[in-house]
Amino acid sequence: MKEESKQKRHAQIANCAYDVLGTSGYSGASLLTIAKAAKASNETLYRWYGGKLGLFEAMIRDNAAETRERLEAAIGSEADPMQTLKAIAPVLLGMVLGEKAVLLNRAAAADPSNELGKAIARNGRDSLAPLIGNVMARLSTGSGYSHHEMTDMFISLLIGDLQVRRAIGAMSEPDASYTEARANTAIDRFISIIGQPVSSTAAKS
Repeated sequence: MKEESKQKRHAQIANCAYDVLGTSGYSGASLLTIAKAAKASNETLYRWYGGKLGLFEAMIRDNAAETRERLEAAIGSEADPMQTLKAIAPVLLGMVLGEKAVLLNRAAAADPSNELGKAIARNGRDSLAPLIGNVMARLSTGSGYSHHEMTDMFISLLIGDLQVRRAIGAMSEPDASYTEARANTAIDRFISIIGQPVSSTAAKS
């Protein structure tokens, strides 16, 4: 199968997996059930993903892909770190508060094996935080904060308890204007705590 066709088929399978996840939870979302919903063979899904966990890990990576790609591109180009944070903040927030992330988080909370929750952490925050930390390491502030502390601070200011509120149904999916405004506020508060940053490129000039 050509790569483009395979990616299209993967997207169809993932959409069916989200539907099954929403109705049956992670424990009830067997690979066979997902295969039937996607009108695919169980053998094909095992060959592509190695099992149910492999499929869901691929879905989690897909959900975080835009944020990861933007971070990797900015790191590779040595773009101004604060401009990078301003660019990725609304994308990151929109991702973690989106319907797909909410479905995954709700299912993980009800999964007694903790398998899905560990996969979300491994392929979500644990994979993105080091990239954000790379950007933070290029901010020369003289504030005394390590890039690990700055990363945790930035994520906390940006997301806060919104993920929990979305997961328990206390908040509907926000629109782009909300995520943009929330991101701008988080950036402003971040700067007020660490002080006006000086990028590594500016410091060299």
